[in-house]
Amino acid sequence: MSSRAVRRLVVLGVVLVLVVSAPWIWTNAAATGHVHDVGDAPGADVVIVLGTTVGSDGQPEARLAGRLRTAAELVAAGRARVVLVSGDGGGDSGDEPASMTAYLTGTLGVDPARVVADPAGLDTYDSCLRARDVFGVRRALVVTQAYHLSRAVTLCRSLGLDVDGVRARCDGCGRALLAEKSVRDYFASGKAAWDAVRQRPPAVTSPPSSAIQAALATT
Repeated sequence: MSSRAVRRLVVLGVVLVLVVSAPWIWTNAAATGHVHDVGDAPGADVVIVLGTTVGSDGQPEARLAGRLRTAAELVAAGRARVVLVSGDGGGDSGDEPASMTAYLTGTLGVDPARVVADPAGLDTYDSCLRARDVFGVRRALVVTQAYHLSRAVTLCRSLGLDVDGVRARCDGCGRALLAEKSVRDYFASGKAAWDAVRQRPPAVTSPPSSAIQAALATT
C-alpha cells in the first residue's frame, strides 16, 4: 500500500472518529460550568433523581442508592426542597420510582411530603421533558453518576430547563462497572442528540400535575 493510500486511510479514520464522537463532544461541551459536587451545588427548589435498575429484592442497587443518598444530602443541606424521582414504573427490574420513594422516605428519612414520583420517566430525555411539561419544573438540580451527568444536563437544558447537575456517589460501584457504563453513555450520546434535534415527544403523555407545587407549598 502506498504512503498516499495510508494517509487517506488515516484521514478517513480521524473523520469517522470525529463524526461518531460529535454527539458526545456536544453533551460534554454544553454541560460545561453546570456540573457540580454536593458541596458546591447551587440551590434549586427541585432536585430530579434519574432512575435505574433496582435489585430483585426491590431495593435500589448501588448506582441508584448513590443517587438517592446524594439527593437526600442536597435536601438536608437546604440546596433543594422537593425531590422528583423519575424512572420506569414498569421496568424489567421492577418499579423504579416506588423503590426510590421508599428508600428516600424509609432508609434515608426524607419527609414523604417532599417526594414526588414520575413513573413514566422511561429514559433521560423523557424525564427532562416530563419534568417540564407535566410537573411544571423550570429550574432544578439533576442527580446521576458522573459518566451520565453531562448527557443528562445537556438534554434537560436543550429542552429549556435551567438545570445544574450534581455528581452522585456510587458506593460499591466497581471500576469495571463504571467503565462499562461510561462506554455505554458515549454511544448513547448519539440518541440524545437525535432526540434533541427532532424534539421527540415523550413515550407516555400525561395531563399536567400540580404535585410539585403542592409539595413546595408544604415545605
